[in-house]
Amino acid sequence: MALSKRLTAEFFGTFWLVFGGCGTALFAAAVPTLGVGYAGVALAFGLTVLTGVYALGPISGGHFNPAITLGLFTGGRFPGRDVLPYMIVQVAGAIIAAAILYTIATGKAGFTTAGGFAANGYGIHSPGGYALGAAFIAEFVLSFAFVMVVMGATDTRAPAGFAGLAIGLTLTAIHLVCIPITNTSVNPARSTGPALFAGGWALGQLWLFWVAPLLGGALAGYAYTVIFSEGVTRRRAIIEETTATITIGEPT
Repeated sequence: MALSKRLTAEFFGTFWLVFGGCGTALFAAAVPTLGVGYAGVALAFGLTVLTGVYALGPISGGHFNPAITLGLFTGGRFPGRDVLPYMIVQVAGAIIAAAILYTIATGKAGFTTAGGFAANGYGIHSPGGYALGAAFIAEFVLSFAFVMVVMGATDTRAPAGFAGLAIGLTLTAIHLVCIPITNTSVNPARSTGPALFAGGWALGQLWLFWVAPLLGGALAGYAYTVIFSEGVTRRRAIIEETTATITIGEPT
């Protein structure tokens, strides 16, 4: 598949993730009597990934997340030359989604980004008041777990056709754990889009939501290959193949 088509798919997939997940957090989470709450937001993020993976995974691999892209690279499932282009379009998709959400939100009288605009945060900007250290540990561990599931669900030994379901449900579970801690990132692109519009403290704390997910994802990809690979590693194979790519929606 041509790189341009894969990048377009990654753009739209990340756009859908941020628009659906953050949109639910902004517009539906706290509606009196009808609000979906934390559980509804968690499900929204899981559903956007699940549907995005099945719809766009056969084209781009359905990463929609720089931490997954990096983890697939360190795990030998993705060529290094495509890592940066994937990350760039993922961030771009998140920013465009956040821009549209912002435009919609300003259509309501009294709108303000003072509530955070679904941005991720720690300390006084954590929904539950969790400190920097706790936030870092949570984001690192959950990003590690997320990429481990991605690696396992897309392994050639995994049942075919179920990767999207496993990945979507995992992201739902991650949000159920982490929304009270950091509002849940595990995805630097998802964090960047809302932070640009929330400004101030959100931009100041954005570094954590790049560093922790990328470290967790990179370690998970490498660890999965070291612990569970058989014979010649997929990493060596992918480096030798100039046209190889990873598809989350279809095991490789």
